[in-house]
Amino acid sequence: MGTRILVIEDNPANMELARYVLEAFGYTVSAAVDGESGLELARAEPPDLVICDLQLPGIDGIEVAKRLKAHPALSRVPLIAVTAYAMVGDRERVLAAGFDGYISKPIDPQTFVPQIAAFLALRKES
Repeated sequence: MGTRILVIEDNPANMELARYVLEAFGYTVSAAVDGESGLELARAEPPDLVICDLQLPGIDGIEVAKRLKAHPALSRVPLIAVTAYAMVGDRERVLAAGFDGYISKPIDPQTFVPQIAAFLALRKES
């Protein structure tokens, strides 16, 4: 089985684009539409990387990050925020919450997969 990526995203169009682009490059994608179901999927079958929106129904992406990083089996899984937040200081706030990276929406299919591949490469090196 290929590299498994969990995408936690409540917007159907954003989910479809992320899934399409990642699967086109050979990644296996699991999908969750809210934080709770994303955490359940991650615990059931730990992914190689998690991509998470910040604004989610129920628990938000910041809380997802805190819970994933507190879980022994998931704490080293790279966690990437994909968000429309673009205010000064948001990147720092997201990284301080436990995310390993930050990609602004809308995602650019030309750069999205290389960014994800770079995070996966860093994980393999550590």
